[in-house]
Amino acid sequence: MKSRSVHINCDMAESFGHFRTGDDYAILPFVDAVNIACGFHGGDPLTIKNVVIHALGLGKQIGAHPSYPDLVGFGRRFIEMTNEELSACLFYQICALKSITESLGGKLQHVKPHGALYNMAVKDPNTADVIINTIYKIDNKLKLIAPAVSQMSILAKKVGLDVLSEGFADRRYNKDGSLASRAIQGAVIESPELVLRQFQLLTKAKAETHDGMIIDIEADTICLHGDHPDVINSLQLIKKYFE
Repeated sequence: MKSRSVHINCDMAESFGHFRTGDDYAILPFVDAVNIACGFHGGDPLTIKNVVIHALGLGKQIGAHPSYPDLVGFGRRFIEMTNEELSACLFYQICALKSITESLGGKLQHVKPHGALYNMAVKDPNTADVIINTIYKIDNKLKLIAPAVSQMSILAKKVGLDVLSEGFADRRYNKDGSLASRAIQGAVIESPELVLRQFQLLTKAKAETHDGMIIDIEADTICLHGDHPDVINSLQLIKKYFE
């Protein structure tokens, strides 16, 4: 079990102006891939550029982390948009991150929608279709990070985009495999020891729900959120376990 290779991704560069969240530089050595905020839920130009520079210097995979235009709500609120508006919003964010990464000598590897947009695209075929078609138009070599059982994954595979199925080590699930709402007590796993337990389960294609059930979850990559207050301690425990 401990010899199994694991792939860890983290949502990062989400500080904006005087609002600071996540210790990006302390997180970077522990993860394989970074999902960089694109300015619409978090991330200002300097933060984005500096995190990309450091991530490239450490050989990390760079991904775009686009969201609804919702700085006030940190991208965790649904925003009603037309298909054309949403596609343009995504096009702007992904292309900006792609250009920044390439101008610094790197290559954009993947896209992972953020927050409410991610959750909506899990279940809504129309939202998923807009996301997938926009990514495909920008670069059909980009990978998608999304849950295995989701409209995003289904549509991405239909058009030929590679998909990394994602599990969350710092979140509890519903019994249908969807993420439990943050409004539910215990949906966000606070203890690093319990984050490690969920991580261990995910490496076995399992996960724990908010009411204690163990369910099946496919996970090619496991996410820890960069804004989690104990993310560094959790990553250190995970590293120690696998060593």
